[in-house]
Order: sequence, then C-alpha cells, then structure tokens
Amino acid sequence: MNNRPTGNHKHLTLSQRISIEHGLAEGKSFRAIAALTGKDPSTISKEIRKHTQIKEHSKSRSFAKVPCSHNRDDTNPRANKCKMLHACGDEECIKLCRSCHKHQCEKVCKEYKPRQCAKLNKPPYVCNGCLKRVNCLLEQKIYSSKYADDNYRDVLISSREGINQTPERIQEMNDLLTPLIKKGQSLGHIYATHAQKLGCSRRTAYTYIASGVFDVRNLDLRRKVKYKKRKTSTTCSMNNRTFRIDRAYKDFQMLLANGFTGSIVELDTVEGRAGTKPCFMTMLFRSCNLMLIFLLREQTQTEIKRIFDSLTEALGIEVFRKLFEVILTDNGHEFQNPDELETSLTGEKRTAVYYCDPYRSNQKGALEKNHEYIRYVRPKGTSFEDLDDQRVTLLMNHINSEKRDSLNGHSPFELSQLLLDNRLHDCLNLKEIKPDHVNLKPGLLK
Repeated sequence: MNNRPTGNHKHLTLSQRISIEHGLAEGKSFRAIAALTGKDPSTISKEIRKHTQIKEHSKSRSFAKVPCSHNRDDTNPRANKCKMLHACGDEECIKLCRSCHKHQCEKVCKEYKPRQCAKLNKPPYVCNGCLKRVNCLLEQKIYSSKYADDNYRDVLISSREGINQTPERIQEMNDLLTPLIKKGQSLGHIYATHAQKLGCSRRTAYTYIASGVFDVRNLDLRRKVKYKKRKTSTTCSMNNRTFRIDRAYKDFQMLLANGFTGSIVELDTVEGRAGTKPCFMTMLFRSCNLMLIFLLREQTQTEIKRIFDSLTEALGIEVFRKLFEVILTDNGHEFQNPDELETSLTGEKRTAVYYCDPYRSNQKGALEKNHEYIRYVRPKGTSFEDLDDQRVTLLMNHINSEKRDSLNGHSPFELSQLLLDNRLHDCLNLKEIKPDHVNLKPGLLK
C-alpha cells in the first residue's frame, strides 16, 4: 500500500519553500521533506532542480585555484591524468602544466574546464547540507527559498502577460467592437448580443482596449471619466411648502410600506444650454427602466400640464391611470402645482404625485442615472433649440434599445413590452432599434 502524500495540487508557498531549505540544510531526504510540506517527493525534487542558483565565491577566495576536470581520473580519484605541456607557450619548460606555479591553468590552457562535483548529479542536487561546503573550491549550487519564490512569481506574472489571441482573431474582434463603441455603445450592450462572436470575457476586452490592441482607446469608452465630487447638502425651508403636504417622501414610503405594488414613475426635467428655453421632460418606469422623453418649449408648469393632458387624451383616462398610478418627482418650480397634474381636464383623478426630500435627487436615482444616456448624445451646455418631436423620439428609442447589465442583458424596450400596456408604444411611436444600430453619440441627431 502506498502511503506517500499525493499533494493538494496547489502551488508551493513561501513557507513551504522555507521548510524545503531547512530540510536540505539538515540533510533530510526528499521523502522526509515531502512529509513536512504535504507534497509528493517528485514535487520537491522538481522544485529544487528548477530553482537552484550558482553561489559566487567571496572576494577573499577569488584568487584560489579551481581544480580542472582533466586533472582527475574518476576511476581513481587520487591519480592525476592531465599530461598537458607548454600550455603557456614556453617550449623549453619540461614541467607538466599542472605542476607549474608560474601560471594558472584557467588563464593559459585552452583545455581548462572547471571540475564539477559529482554529488550534484544525484539527490539532493545542491550543496545546502554538504559538510565540505565551507572550504570547497568547486562550483556550488544552492537552493534559497527567497530566490525560488521570487523566480516563481516572475514566471507566474510573465506567463500571464501578452495576448492569448492570433492576429487574425484580434482583427475580427476589432472589426466588431470598434464601430459599435464609436457609436457610443457600452460593452455591456455589445456583449448582450455578440458575446459568442467575441469569444472572451468582458474583463479581457477591457484589458485589450487599455493595452491599445484595438483601434479604440479608453477615452472612447463612456465610463472612463471620474464623477465630480458630491457637494455638501444644505438645509432648505421647503419642508413646509403647502404643495408637499401629504405628498412628501415619507408619505411615499408609507404607501410602499402598506403594500402598494402598482406602477411607479419617476419624473424630472433636463435643461439645455443656459439662456435657452427648450428642455426635456423625462419619465421613467421603475418596473422596466423605460424612459420617456418629451420636448418642452420652456420649463414651466403650463408645459408640464400640456404633456400630461395630451398623454391622457391619447391613451384614455383608464390607461393613463394604469400606467402612471404614482409619480415621484423633485421640488422644481415646474412641478409645484400637483392638483393640475393629478386631475384631468374633465376633473377626474388620474394619478398621485409625491415629492422627494429637498436636495435628495438620489431618492429617484434610477431616472437621474438614466439621464447620462441623454448627455452622451447631448452633452451639458448643448442647446435643444434645433430639436423637434421626431428627433426626440429617435433619441428615446436608441436609449431604450440599449441592453443593460442591470436588466440581465435585456433592453428597457424589451421588458416594457412584457410589463406595460403596449398602447403606450403605439401612442408615442416607441420602436426597438437593432442592437448593432444603437447609436449614443452626438452624431445621432446631426
């Protein structure tokens, strides 16, 4: 029965290498060292032979004469076999070169070869536990745990460097990724439809881009910029405003705590360049992340009410109630007339409006986060004066067609078809853009 340790199939650690070094110094066999480290004896043998280093003699012994391998007979160690004459070029000298004290063999003899210790050809293959090591003039091989561990880590790192792809395969990946990234698509969206074609993980793709393997660089990726430092929130006296009575965020939380499971829509506006009037009104359905975008002539309560009334007329009061059952918005002046928003032109109740706490836009964070897609196409400081409803609808469809990691590789449009009344899609001309045609760059609206 074989009782030898079979090993744990793990790489040797520094502490195990230290144990090997101590075991060699004590003259232990490979089997005994293997028992201490929990490895197989063959593993210990391979480790020692692979990571030995040649020890250099100290300066005080650098002038000592190293014996020549030709000056010894292995069958009779005491007999000298070197018969070399006139190695220095002096033809009149009658002494054998090995007996000459005028010259050193290693400097004048072409046949000189330093003698190797025969013990290094068999276990333990190193001089760590040799008793003659102190005064030995021969080349010494030493196993050092630190040297072995450093060497191991250098090999481990270097073996993982470079690109594990053929030039042809890299070109195929580049031809697929580059055009889509230049359209403003994220890697998450691209991998949702082309993961099998790319044939590598998303992390690897990021590494290739950072290494300059493709024609796109980190600056072409949307998220390779740092967010601005958050400003310190300030106090506000808005808590006592009349429009917030029974509509504050705490009332919204109480509604959820009582088991409300209906449709919740977050509402906000996106401003254009300072000094211009046109802006966007945005609405996001929490259930599927579908974002609606409407073009306002100006940022006023009248314009907000116009959009609400037109949606109610187009969808019908019952469908509007079903889709926009609860609306959560901020305290902007354009939303501070909740009675007009909650009531239709015929006086019927159509929705319930609640307000976030002052300076707490994160309470409707899904919509705030989704606004970044608008800024990819229309950066801050850009005017909306050149836009019309048709171009805004095009922007909305491209944003809602991008596949998201948060939606398990699906797009908001795909989920909205399952979770929302599809009469909304017909009313607003919502359409799905093919994955490869999704464009979230400023050129979309030019």
